[in-house]
Amino acid sequence: MNPTRRALLGGTAGLLLLAACGDGTDDGSGAGASGGSTAVLRISAIPDQDPEQLNRLYGLVADAVADATGLEVSYEAVTDYTAVVRAFEVGDIHLAWMGGLTGVQARSRVEGARAIAQRDIDADFHSLFIATAASGLEPFDDTEGLTALRGHSLTFGSDTSTSGRLMPQYFMEQAGLDVADLRGAPGFSGSHDATIEAVASGSFEVGAVNEQVWRATVDAGEVDLSDVVVLWRTPGYADYHWLARPDLDETFGAGTTDAIARMLFGLDPADPDDAAVLDLFGATSFVPTENENYDQIEAVAKDLGLLA
Repeated sequence: MNPTRRALLGGTAGLLLLAACGDGTDDGSGAGASGGSTAVLRISAIPDQDPEQLNRLYGLVADAVADATGLEVSYEAVTDYTAVVRAFEVGDIHLAWMGGLTGVQARSRVEGARAIAQRDIDADFHSLFIATAASGLEPFDDTEGLTALRGHSLTFGSDTSTSGRLMPQYFMEQAGLDVADLRGAPGFSGSHDATIEAVASGSFEVGAVNEQVWRATVDAGEVDLSDVVVLWRTPGYADYHWLARPDLDETFGAGTTDAIARMLFGLDPADPDDAAVLDLFGATSFVPTENENYDQIEAVAKDLGLLA
């Protein structure tokens, strides 16, 4: 599914559309190229959940960005985390919902890329370690409790997931637990949904998962809590955010980046359409952010050799 939407609006949005059509950047090679005379603003996101859920969510986001800018906006689904970083790097995607690690990776490849917004929950985000009840593992209260995982099988999410791999592995190392201490090599499920399924089914005894996805799964009644227990909630760290390419305004007209940011900050949970977007993001609002908020993620990624 590749939904493309356009909103023809007056005022500022209309000026942005004229700027996008008249700047001569539609050269068929990346940003702004659509095969015609109108530049298409392409958005994407790391595939951290079920694709059907993501198509629904980012279809709504594409609508909202189109309304805010007057541009034609397309959501481009990708198959894995690496693909969205690469697409952002070469200019096939202009705006992307990144995790902490993928955002740092993308900024290391695109000088001037800028984090512009995050959810209210992203400044203090958390991972969970969950386990199948059959493992016999019991909840614990601090980082040192992770040593109890020694000798058990464990799956991460994507290998470049911040909440599903990077920070869980960081806290494991803080506890003195190396991945070599686990039973067999760690798995990489590919997404948080898949991690929960792998633990619930008993394919792995332990999983590291995004807390927001876990809560949504529990609220939806999609996991049997008699089969899966939460062992530990990690300390907080900065995670997901919207990342804009530095040429966004040059390609689509001055003010495009600010118009998108204002749209995100203005989402109102009292408005049914806005509430639908916020609910799918698991948030009550979007707030400003900046690149420096992910310095800890960058340092951990360098230590673990995950910042190519």
